[in-house]
Amino acid sequence: MPAKQRLTDRKREAIVQAAIAEFRANGFDATSVDKVAARAEVSKRTLYNHFPSKEELFAETLRALWQSSVTPADAPYRAETPLREQLINLLMQKMATLADDNFLALSRVAIAAFIHSPERAQDMVNRLDQKEGGLVSWIRAAHKGGRLKVGDPAVAAQQLESIVKGAAFWPQVTLGQPPLSLREQRKVVGAAADFFLSHYSA
Repeated sequence: MPAKQRLTDRKREAIVQAAIAEFRANGFDATSVDKVAARAEVSKRTLYNHFPSKEELFAETLRALWQSSVTPADAPYRAETPLREQLINLLMQKMATLADDNFLALSRVAIAAFIHSPERAQDMVNRLDQKEGGLVSWIRAAHKGGRLKVGDPAVAAQQLESIVKGAAFWPQVTLGQPPLSLREQRKVVGAAADFFLSHYSA
């Protein structure tokens, strides 16, 4: 059973990697399940066993790229550590994904596809939001620990992410600006953390 499971996992990973390449090269509408299956060297039936639709597969490609750099379990709230230090570590993890060429390219693909299908956009955003709970959990824990004073941790996290993405995501995706350098990332993250803590510190 373990060997069979490993084979299944390898096939799933091959499908995701093939999908990343196809979506990036051809866009959402021009990418077919047949092309992805051929690139992954699996049958179409095998692909559908893992992903019931092209929408599900595309959502997984974005999630996989996001999860590759965001590891909430490795960055829990620590009562003994300065809040600014913890917050900067969390935001720099997010920056690593925002600067990833594949993530930016697929985000452009997603935006182009979603313009013509708002319901698809909402579904995809909901899927991705479910995977971005690390910052919300951290804010909630800091609030419970008496070090932050927030009404709604999810809203506070969204505000913080908006500051970061306003400099390190939207200009790159919509205007074609280059990803921020490491120095620029640290500058943005430091300013975002300071702004957030000046408002929410208890």
